[in-house]
Amino acid sequence: MMTHPKLVEAMSNPEFYPHRSQGVELIQTHISYIFIAGDYVYKVKKAVDFGFLDFTTLEKRRHYCNEEIRLNRRLAREIYLGVVEICEDADGNLFLGKGAGTVEYAVKMKRLPQERMLSTLLPEGKVDKSIMKPIAGKMVDFHENAATGGEIDLVGGVETIRKNHDENFEQTGPYINITIPENSYRFIRSYIYRFMEEQLPLLKKRVAAHRIRDCHGDLHIEHICITDDILIFDCIEFNERFRYSDVAAEVAFLAMDLDYNGYPDYADAFKNHYIKYSGDDEINTLLNFYRCYYAYVRGKVTSFRIDDEAIQKEERKKAAETAIRYFDLAYTYAARLEKPSLILVAGLMGTGKSVLAKNIAPRLGAEILRSDILRKEILNIYPTERYYEDFGKGIYTDDISRKTYQRALDLAEEKLIEGKSVIIDASYKDRDERIKAADTAGRLNAGFFVIECFCPDEIIKKRLDSRMADVDEASDGRWEIFQTQKDKFDEITEVQKITIDTSLTEEESVRKAIEEISKLKTKI
Repeated sequence: MMTHPKLVEAMSNPEFYPHRSQGVELIQTHISYIFIAGDYVYKVKKAVDFGFLDFTTLEKRRHYCNEEIRLNRRLAREIYLGVVEICEDADGNLFLGKGAGTVEYAVKMKRLPQERMLSTLLPEGKVDKSIMKPIAGKMVDFHENAATGGEIDLVGGVETIRKNHDENFEQTGPYINITIPENSYRFIRSYIYRFMEEQLPLLKKRVAAHRIRDCHGDLHIEHICITDDILIFDCIEFNERFRYSDVAAEVAFLAMDLDYNGYPDYADAFKNHYIKYSGDDEINTLLNFYRCYYAYVRGKVTSFRIDDEAIQKEERKKAAETAIRYFDLAYTYAARLEKPSLILVAGLMGTGKSVLAKNIAPRLGAEILRSDILRKEILNIYPTERYYEDFGKGIYTDDISRKTYQRALDLAEEKLIEGKSVIIDASYKDRDERIKAADTAGRLNAGFFVIECFCPDEIIKKRLDSRMADVDEASDGRWEIFQTQKDKFDEITEVQKITIDTSLTEEESVRKAIEEISKLKTKI
């Protein structure tokens, strides 16, 4: 049975409702019609079947309306009022209330103040990071009291995780090169299955430890309202597979949503408070995996909207743009390092070290330390002030170079201790300096590897000549001294390294670097 043809028109009329309402606002999602009528909200499920949900019969819609009430009362009891019937009289008119001809069901809720939604408060700057502490506390309490064991462990276990990902990749097939580039699709897919294979013991351990709970399943900032209490609403009712999950996944969902909306510091605060309250340190290992999953799900679900002819063309266009952003975020999480790491982007002058470092840093979640700038900071020289010294002379003597590299290592150590990954952008022509960097990373139990940039000499000459005309460039590298540096460069054989041909386009060089780094992640 499909949605009644008169339903949207009838429920958009203020006179349809027994309470006072000067107007009705209709909001559509891919699965619901939401009617905001005065102080109340009525949500009607669309008669759709997306595979992961099926609302195609009236009985199914009634069932899932009741489930929505039952489940959401766990975190927002006073908001969810009940399920109401929509009936049809003998004249074919629809009305709200009980009757012989029930044609639809709706979830009735109290209207929440939009101005108190976390999604409103954050861009208005009305809450600082401290708000994440009580939110984390509420979620820890909720998870500790949520059902677990038995069917929940079975449904939320490793096989379900794999099934969820299989379904994601199958259902996004039609959107390859529309909302997700094929390269990103393949990279994310490879990362997911490799992670599951390598972390299988941990995933099984989480099930045995009853970390799988009957969770919320859709925890993002639009579903959190900050009033006298913290109200968390609109959980997933239509598929237990998406709700029976590791509590780490729930943490990752909100962290992902905060990242997506531009609040990574709030995401870190939420994650850190949750781990502190729960004592669940394993979340750090699982965070990127689950953030990738949820960003991908959001990209997939938003992509569905571009095929919904009931939605205006402009809205479908915006949906495509949103889906592209979510899939790009999923790619970033797939690229992220699983533990704090020290990365040397090394090579001869003009090989594109700084460009590559700048482009991969956001994907890896790493900060960049650039030797050209540190050298001049040590000497109180403005970064773009030029010093055309002979090789090894002036500000480029061995002594100043040693101080520069040591300063870079000291700063890198501070960031690694804070749990951040660091890229040092420097030539690292001397083997001894590379060994010192490797020893520092080892002492801190951080990952470590070298990315060596290279390209043909004729390209390097063009780059160095062009650099001379760039007044904002900090590097003093010149073609006249390139060959001298080349002759004095100690071949990199003592550490794990990736080589990148930067004669490729920037996009191709970055993609190649990210792919090679991903292969090394479990070895660092």
